[in-house]
Order: sequence, then structure tokens, then C-alpha cells
Amino acid sequence: MPKSHANGVAIHYEVTGGGPALVLIHAIPFDHTLWLYQAAHFSTWFTVISVDLRAWGRSAKVTAPYTLTDMGEDIIGVMDDLAVDKAVIMGCSVGSKTALKLGASWPERCAAVILVGGGSGAHDMTQRIDGYGSEPFSAYRRAHMDYGVSDAFAETPMAKYLFQCLAERDPWHDPAAVQALFRAFSMEDLRGDLPTYGPPTMIINGEFDGARPRGEETASLIPHARHEVLLGAGHACMIEDPAGFDALVLDFLMAEGLMPDI
Repeated sequence: MPKSHANGVAIHYEVTGGGPALVLIHAIPFDHTLWLYQAAHFSTWFTVISVDLRAWGRSAKVTAPYTLTDMGEDIIGVMDDLAVDKAVIMGCSVGSKTALKLGASWPERCAAVILVGGGSGAHDMTQRIDGYGSEPFSAYRRAHMDYGVSDAFAETPMAKYLFQCLAERDPWHDPAAVQALFRAFSMEDLRGDLPTYGPPTMIINGEFDGARPRGEETASLIPHARHEVLLGAGHACMIEDPAGFDALVLDFLMAEGLMPDI
């Protein structure tokens, strides 16, 4: 189980495939396995690096205060450990804002940025911070997973299976570390960086994604950004409709000249 300690925090990651690098940064309350379909599919063309954010999965459970910059440096540390100079960065929700931060602060390391959700402003996370601090962790996390997908998908056997697999990892987590992550995510406003944002950028929202207005705002502030809506899906649209999601990503990468030959 490889871990990067380059930023002074143990960050777990998994690597599959070969070719140019594609870094995947998950949403909360999932871990790197949110991207299981994409890791399998895109490893045909890319070296896919799936990262567990601090506080989640097998990464360190940091409870002291930190910032979105620290989270970005965690990803840069993984890239440095793997001698990856430049990567396509794809993130969802908290991972989306981390990816956006990478493109703003380390544009030379980003071949392109793909945001799922796509919020860029400061965001009040009091409800999540209080929920993870006061309610039973497993029950609250399961409700949070359901919130992250469409109502129709949440009732499917596939969703129940995937969410049960994730729930079996509940003992790995520390509610105080989860709260620290939400505080870091909520504080930073990146909107001032967007009019001059450098990397090629696509924002994807599910049709029923609660973050869709924030994704649309981010797309409107980046002059060259492409915005797509995946019909019938919620926030974590890559697990609801992996074929539809992957088609959008492949089309974007081909348009930007980032699809390698095989």
C-alpha cells in the first residue's frame, strides 16, 4: 500500500495502467474507490493515480487545522514521489475544489483540470461539521452517501452494494479528522483566480447535483471552461452513469489533444 509522506502527512494512493498521468481526487464521504470505473477504464491509456484525501480511506487522520493549500500540496507530493511532472487532474466535490486549487497554484503541473461539482467559492459547511461531530458516524455517513447521488440511483442494488462496501471501512475514520477537512474545504474562495485560470478546464454536473449552481458559476468565471450536464445523475455522477461520464471526459481530452495513442 504506497503512501506519500512528501508533505509530512501519510497520503495513500493506488496506481494502475500506463502512459501519461491522470490523478483522481474523490468526494466526501467516499474514498479513492469512488473512481473504480474510471480507474479501470482510463488505465487503458493513462497511468491512473487514485488518491485518498487526508482524513479518508487509508490516509492519515489529521485533526489539527490545515488549509486547501495543504491538501493541494498532498497531491503534489504524490506526483513528486512518482516522478510525475504533469498530469490531468480530475476531482469531485471536495476533490474538485482541490483540483481547482492545483490549477490555480500549480498550473505548470496540470495538463488539464476536470471538475465534478465545481464549486469555487467559500462554502458554509456547518451542517456537515456538526453532523459528523454529533451523530453516529456510520448512520450519518450513509445518509451523506445517499445525498451524493440521485434518489433513483440510491435505491438500486448497485448503489446498496457499493455503499455497503464503503460502510465496511467506517472503523478507519475519525470524526474529528473529517470535521477538520470540511473546515479546510469551506474557507478558501478561489473565484478571484478564475478570470486568468490557465489549464484547459471542464466542469461536469449531474442533472440533479445540488452543487450544479456553483459549478455553473465556476464555468462562467473561467473564460475557456467547458460545462456539461450528465442527465439523470446526481453529484457523484461517475458511479451513476460511468459510460456517459467517461464519454464526456474522453471527448474533452481528445479535443484538447491529451489522448495518447495506444
